[in-house]
Amino acid sequence: MKKIVGFFMVALLALMALPANAQLKFGIKGGVNISSVHFNSDVLKADNVTGFQVGPMIETTLPLVGVGIDAAVLYSQKGLETDYIDVPVNLKWKFGLPIVKAYLAAGPYIGFRVGGDKFWDIPGSVADQVKAKNFSAGLNFGAGVELISHLQVGFNYGLGLTDNYSIEKVNLSDGAGKNRGWSITAAILF
Repeated sequence: MKKIVGFFMVALLALMALPANAQLKFGIKGGVNISSVHFNSDVLKADNVTGFQVGPMIETTLPLVGVGIDAAVLYSQKGLETDYIDVPVNLKWKFGLPIVKAYLAAGPYIGFRVGGDKFWDIPGSVADQVKAKNFSAGLNFGAGVELISHLQVGFNYGLGLTDNYSIEKVNLSDGAGKNRGWSITAAILF
């Protein structure tokens, strides 16, 4: 819990340190997740699981430079149909014309499991049971376009860095799985 509070305090201080002429926008972001789970062993495959994400976002950009921060709190379904509250914080660079701009974004995310089964029994498999963990973290890489300063459409790749699942196998050591996946998103900014 202390890490969560510390993370939000750092994010708040970063927003307060922005110059007065920075553009601050709030919005709603949503999209489709197409994820897979990569295990340390070939015992279990979990590819192309489809889910969704939705939640509020905040974006701040320095005028003329086009560099800023994009943060969100997203309810996200991914992996083995597990539900998370994901908090991505991305450095974003916008470039182009005022009406249509392209953007590139990258940054870390943290996630907290809030739903979905904690255990899955796998009948007819070498794996006895798959266990979901409660915390996840990784990196985001994204690109997209912004239309008329209020609509953003993009795609994102989430590279999980923590073990989100563990496999209890018969007569073998535990395996571990990481969430990885693509998302196609749209955001409306106010």
